[in-house]
Amino acid sequence: CGAGLLTEPLARLGAKVNGVDAAPELIEAARDHAERQGLEIDYRAAAIEEVGGQFDLVISLEVSELVADPQAFAAALAGRLAPGGLLILSTPNATGWSKLLTITLAEGLGRIPKGTHDFDTFIAPDRMRVLLENSGLKCCDFEGIAWSPTRGLHLSDNLSLNYLLAAVHCD
Repeated sequence: CGAGLLTEPLARLGAKVNGVDAAPELIEAARDHAERQGLEIDYRAAAIEEVGGQFDLVISLEVSELVADPQAFAAALAGRLAPGGLLILSTPNATGWSKLLTITLAEGLGRIPKGTHDFDTFIAPDRMRVLLENSGLKCCDFEGIAWSPTRGLHLSDNLSLNYLLAAVHCD
């Protein structure tokens, strides 16, 4: 699981959780916060390729668009997933709408640090399906993360901004 959004809620629900992020400063902040909450989470400052073991659930949120080699990243995620395990992944779609909202607006207005994203690394759902299937995973479901002025970010059938997917380990 990533070092932020879901590690603490999963730990509160009784899951044994590992939080992994390549940025040591994020791991340190997450570790400090979890300790103050009395949560036991194994935080690691590492790339997914450096993490040993296999897990029943692997969650990768907003990471695949930041890696140099998406196929190697997909293979590394699959390698950490136990047989029958579940991968949950989210990433921006490779559309003009996603570029406008993520880079032009969010980065331009300072909501995301400028230069975080490169549109050329955004991955369309069909391409992501191929990357994951090449790594031994089967995509089960795609869900859009959409934005509207009245609802903000919300789950949707519209995949054009950002999407979540569920995939299972086939081996």
